[in-house]
Amino acid sequence: MNNGKPNWWSRPSSAPEAARIPAPPSSGDGDGDFPLPAPHPPTTPPAQAPEPAGTDLRAAEPAGADARAAEAEAETTGTGPQAPEPVAAGSPEPAPSVVLTKGEPRDPGPEEVPHVQDQAPAPAPQAQPQTQTQAQPLHAPDEYRTPPYGEPGPWAPAPPVQRPPAPVPPHRQGPVPPHRQGPVPPHPQGPAPWTQYDPWGVGGPALPPPPAKRSRKGLAVAGALVFALITGVIGGGIGAYVERNGGLTTVELPQSDAKDTGRAPESVAGIAASALPGVVTLHVRGGGSAGTGTGFVLDTKGHILTNNHVVDGARSSADISVTFSSGETARAKLVGKDTGYDLAVVQVTGVSGLKPLPLGNSDGVRVGDPVVAIGAPFDLSNTVTSGIISAKERPITAGGEKGDGSDVSYVDALQTDAPINPGNSGGPLLDSKARVIGINSAIRAAGGSGGDGEGGGASQPGSIGLGFAIPINQGKRVAEELINTGKATHPVIGVSLDMQYNGDGARVGQKGKDGTASVTPGGPAAKAGLRPGDVITKVDGQRVHNGEELIVKIRAHRPGDRLELTLERDGKELTKTLTLGSSQGT
Repeated sequence: MNNGKPNWWSRPSSAPEAARIPAPPSSGDGDGDFPLPAPHPPTTPPAQAPEPAGTDLRAAEPAGADARAAEAEAETTGTGPQAPEPVAAGSPEPAPSVVLTKGEPRDPGPEEVPHVQDQAPAPAPQAQPQTQTQAQPLHAPDEYRTPPYGEPGPWAPAPPVQRPPAPVPPHRQGPVPPHRQGPVPPHPQGPAPWTQYDPWGVGGPALPPPPAKRSRKGLAVAGALVFALITGVIGGGIGAYVERNGGLTTVELPQSDAKDTGRAPESVAGIAASALPGVVTLHVRGGGSAGTGTGFVLDTKGHILTNNHVVDGARSSADISVTFSSGETARAKLVGKDTGYDLAVVQVTGVSGLKPLPLGNSDGVRVGDPVVAIGAPFDLSNTVTSGIISAKERPITAGGEKGDGSDVSYVDALQTDAPINPGNSGGPLLDSKARVIGINSAIRAAGGSGGDGEGGGASQPGSIGLGFAIPINQGKRVAEELINTGKATHPVIGVSLDMQYNGDGARVGQKGKDGTASVTPGGPAAKAGLRPGDVITKVDGQRVHNGEELIVKIRAHRPGDRLELTLERDGKELTKTLTLGSSQGT
């Protein structure tokens, strides 16, 4: 029902209960607790819409002070409307009904039930001008002093609206956000204690706290840390690069002047520089085989000295090729060779600028003297090695592949530890003044028969620090004979030796080769008084232990040289002196 009047809904009270509630005191100056001054009616009352007759059973509501006086009189005399029957304890209180037309009560509809909102109570409407007679109030006074309908009563605080507590947002300057109406959202953490709601404050649900502003100081600190990390990584990388490469620029290493080529003549480099132009490499083909060796120039006529076993397979000049240290090559012819000394001479023609090597004296060599060997080991030409003289007058034998002894070489050799390998044969052994003191001829190799294999007779040819060279004094004599006559002569004593004798020394055989006499009649030994069965123990005071050593010692001399031999006969020691004879070599 909407007739332009405010509807005050209150719970009716029973008569006895209303009687027990004392009336509010009235002071002469009008300062009561609840009464408010009546609103002044407007000068021109608003027009009211006519209501159909008989539809509203309620009389016109009193207005102003007359209404209050009538209400007070009704309460004093008890002439007001009767109060309803009291409600039994524990029973639900009846809801207030709305008086409708024809006196039928019904429950108020949704549009008529006043909603409790988070707002201040609406102001009391102005009283309508009294157009009807004085009417009694419809309800008896209640204990809450609720004014009757039609009369603006005292303002009462609105019933408390209970809400969950909301966090108090931090103070922010600026306009207050507008009030939002609507259902109160549930608290995210569940029910919370109820608090008193202030109706005069800003209504609406609590606003969520604004997002905290990110501190600029924190951002600055984080940025500084990131910057420090990046610069540290970059600095570490640059430091590592500089440490490894020495800087950020192109690396240029210091280097000495290339013109600093001076070497002492007695140094290995000085010796090699002086001797290399006179050393040659020989390649020989023939007899179904091929080999490589070394030689050195003897004179400006093109004569080259080498070993016999290097050129032994050649049948003509077309089989021998000579390569100089400059790379120039030439054909060479065989001048002469000797198997017993393992020496040979070849000659090249049409070659200019030859540089012969100077010859030294092997008799003046001492053990420990530095030496340099030059050759072509395993066809690696112009190879230089160095060492010392390890021993002198070392009797060795080489060859013997034919089995009849015709190819056996007897050398009273110089021993050296300068590395010598196959291919070094025939090359020069030089002293500290680049003079030739020997011809490299043999090596002792590991893995040979009983460990005594020499040269090609070893199963594992290679340097183990035991190299042997023919003394240059013997090589010079033989080379001169080969160049001059094509043949070399051997010194002899005119006896046949028993090569099967196992005792100490060299024993003269009982029979010679082919049943002939073991002591050549009219020979040097026969003239000195040697007999078959004598055992020669010394040559010029040097001990000999077998027949091979005796041959080596004799061939270390020239024919015509005088020797003193020490021998044993029938348990007695005798000394004999003889002059060496000569035989034609092969």
